[in-house]
Amino acid sequence: QVQLVESGGTYVQAGDSLKLSCAVSGLTFSTLAMGWFRQEAGRERELVAGISWNGEHTYYAGSVKGRFTIARDNAKNTVFLQMNRLKAEDTAVYFCAGVSGYRFTTIAFTKDDYDYWGQGTQVTVSS
Repeated sequence: QVQLVESGGTYVQAGDSLKLSCAVSGLTFSTLAMGWFRQEAGRERELVAGISWNGEHTYYAGSVKGRFTIARDNAKNTVFLQMNRLKAEDTAVYFCAGVSGYRFTTIAFTKDDYDYWGQGTQVTVSS
């Protein structure tokens, strides 16, 4: 059974830091390109950060570059999103997603590229 389970979302103040985790099971995690998306109510789901199957390539949306860091631990089948200097506009439901690295050897950029999704975790940043 394929499962992607996010954790770490909570309510924080602007300027705080938060680390999200996504534990993957039922798949060969080390072969997956992974991404973190976020979605605000009434808006499209957008890619925040992506990482290649081997961790050598990363991507960040302009709005989070320099504040967020994506990382993976293939031994623990987990991908992380470290979020620093959080802003009110970072408030959203955050989803992790995965796709085979045989299809995307570096980064998959759109939500339609991804085959596997978690249920999401809410991050609320109060100003």
